[in-house]
Amino acid sequence: MIGVVGATRALAQAPAQAPAPAQSPAQVQDTLEIVSASGVHAFTVELATNDAERERGLMYRRELPEGHGMLFDFKRDQPVSFWMHNTYVSLDMMFIRGDGRIARIEENAQPESDRLIPSGVPVRAVLEVIAGTAHALGIKAGDRVISPIFGNSH
Repeated sequence: MIGVVGATRALAQAPAQAPAPAQSPAQVQDTLEIVSASGVHAFTVELATNDAERERGLMYRRELPEGHGMLFDFKRDQPVSFWMHNTYVSLDMMFIRGDGRIARIEENAQPESDRLIPSGVPVRAVLEVIAGTAHALGIKAGDRVISPIFGNSH
């Protein structure tokens, strides 16, 4: 689940068999909301705001509770690619433009896969949540994410 600007960077930096280090969540947590046709859905998210946090992401985690996730903030809109290397739980990835709108959703990303998952368009952030969340809550591309990083918090 490494968020990268260049796809080759993710593959070049990953060792073939990295030992599983102790879990260390991102330091900062926040709450964000997604406004969809089915309602407003709140999530508690860990913030990944620097290269080290973005590269580690949710790797080595054995579980991710419903209503929780990780928000990868790239500080500006840019094309990004993610993968599921050393990520043990299936995830939904929501690629979010700088205006807070979801550009695209990758549902049910396969655990431990090295397949690159591109944003498709320049995005400011990516939200990762447990697989099935987008479908269960009716979250779609075009829905609005409310968070201070998008300048649209309450």
